[in-house]
Amino acid sequence: MITVKTVRELRAAVARARSEGKRIGLVPTMGNLHSGHVALVAKAAQRADFVVASIFVNPLQFGAGEDLDNYPRTLAADQEKLLEAGCHLLFAPGVEEMYPDGMAGQTIVSVPGVSEGLCGGSRPGHFDGVSTVVTKLFHMVQPDLAIFGEKDFQQLAVIRKLVRDLDLPIQIIGEPIVRAADGLALSSRNGYLSEAQRASAPALYRVLSELAATLRSGGHDYPALLAGANARLSEAGFVPDYLEIRNPLTLQPATPADRQLVILAAARLGTTRLIDNLLVDLDATA
Repeated sequence: MITVKTVRELRAAVARARSEGKRIGLVPTMGNLHSGHVALVAKAAQRADFVVASIFVNPLQFGAGEDLDNYPRTLAADQEKLLEAGCHLLFAPGVEEMYPDGMAGQTIVSVPGVSEGLCGGSRPGHFDGVSTVVTKLFHMVQPDLAIFGEKDFQQLAVIRKLVRDLDLPIQIIGEPIVRAADGLALSSRNGYLSEAQRASAPALYRVLSELAATLRSGGHDYPALLAGANARLSEAGFVPDYLEIRNPLTLQPATPADRQLVILAAARLGTTRLIDNLLVDLDATA
């Protein structure tokens, strides 16, 4: 695996691989990699001949008062994990390389509809930052496929719509959530949790699982079910941001006619904001 820090080096390396007839896979990350990221790279290695990973903590997707300055940066450890997972090329640019003219006048890519509400409502401008940096990476690498984790469900929906609307010839692949043994979805931000908070954190997944089980057993009073689930989150020490039952394709509020659902949640435990989701197929047999 080689590491490059400039767009020129990145494009040259990818061009060499493409001239050899290799299929290019891309895994964009912000670093501080865990087993969930490793699974994305391993999936890319199965589906592509040349795997490019990026590590860039993108200022454009952080709002005022968020954790941009404190976001963990662990490049050396990340390089080891990427090498073991089958990555061929790591692109690790600085802010000046990605935004050479600064961010104030940067062209912004905005994806309407699916970016609104949920995390988009809680973090204004966040998805504009995500879609802009992902578009830049897509043009830099021109991959045949790109892998994203399903933990960031709304982000994945934004990227799918971005690719569809702009006619980008890139296959977008979602990789299922990787969880700790106690059910907590793996996240770089889990490292912010204190020991006591880490012990409480799996309650988020438990509440979602209980809600999913109720839906599968025929529960359909969504407002009442969500109110009860929010109360259980609060009892577990969380401050809920949102908890919603949505259509997984449109991210619009679910209706009684929907047979495929996604439960989406964001909640704070102390100062740490955790997100999770569960897909529910009401037609699936036990």
